[in-house]
Amino acid sequence: MITIFTDGSSRGNPGPGGWGAIIVRDEKKDSKKSVTELGGHEGHTTNNRMELTAAIKGLEYVVKSDFSDGIAGDIVINSDSSYVINGITKWVHGWKKKGWRTLDKKEVVNRDLWEALDSFVAEAGVGKKISWNYVGGHVGIAGNERCDEIATSFADNEPVKLFSGSISDYSIKDILDISVSADASVAKSEKKSSKSRSGAVAYSYVSMVDGVIATDKTWRECEARVKGKRGAKYKKALNTFEEAEIMAQFRENSSKN
Repeated sequence: MITIFTDGSSRGNPGPGGWGAIIVRDEKKDSKKSVTELGGHEGHTTNNRMELTAAIKGLEYVVKSDFSDGIAGDIVINSDSSYVINGITKWVHGWKKKGWRTLDKKEVVNRDLWEALDSFVAEAGVGKKISWNYVGGHVGIAGNERCDEIATSFADNEPVKLFSGSISDYSIKDILDISVSADASVAKSEKKSSKSRSGAVAYSYVSMVDGVIATDKTWRECEARVKGKRGAKYKKALNTFEEAEIMAQFRENSSKN
């Protein structure tokens, strides 16, 4: 098993940013586990780009390190970014079919990083299974907390010292434990998501009336379309990615009915 934790941070969006990754794996020579911490800085970036970069760098390390040869174990990537996880497990398939375009025919934001991540996933996944696991941020999961510390220190251009060596010498003894705060992670994530979404400015409102899907830029327009219409569905999207996902969900539900 190769376990990877990743996180990204930016001071401003855009602004200076940093990323962090931790790789825990078995060494071929003695079957003992080792830990490698990675981190980096960019002067002008966004939080999403740093989240993507952390995942890319973690997989790149696996691909370019000789320990990847002959290891039959799976790769598990733990991230607190639903943007990264949804993108690489769901949205990327449609983007590739459309030439890296969204449903509204616009180029995918951060395409360069999505293409790089997709490439490393394909390369690292040869003969192995790659699993993407969502973990809540700031809920006491040791691997996520350490990655956040690395990412924010690089974002501030005051990087912490990175560890590389045997897991027995690593200061974080529960690095592989993600179960201790699992329930708290879900509860906090859902609460934070609900609170932030309610007050967030909408990118668009997606609605489906009589099987026809449409998008409106204001709630007033959407309300006029769905009000009084039996079976009408609508949902607020905060960005182009959510808009595309909601439209896909509506289409899927419509095809089942």
